[in-house]
Amino acid sequence: MTTTAAARQALGTYGESVAARHLVEQGLVLLDRNWRCDVGEVDLVLREGHVLVVCEVKTRSNDACGTPHEAVGAEKRGRLGLLAERWAAEHGVTPPDTRIDLVAVLRPPRGPAVVEHVRGI
Repeated sequence: MTTTAAARQALGTYGESVAARHLVEQGLVLLDRNWRCDVGEVDLVLREGHVLVVCEVKTRSNDACGTPHEAVGAEKRGRLGLLAERWAAEHGVTPPDTRIDLVAVLRPPRGPAVVEHVRGI
């Protein structure tokens, strides 16, 4: 792994930890992290009341390559919906509702991370 790839992976891991902590502090229950199947990967799976929440985490150190929101297009949202169904089936749960969320984490050079939780992308 190159230094750049290692740095990106470290930034992503950091962002997922920040996002998970933020969501749990908001009252969501963390069920799974980095769940994978043949369709792809889900960063975080949570529960909010009776709602299953599949959460994509996008972490940036700046917005030079676009905002985290721009990185989650229609195709990615569709895949996340399918992943939510697959996760629920594999875990034997039938939630009355499922939601896809985005957590954008901005890690500035100084100071704490800035976290934005977008519900129902």
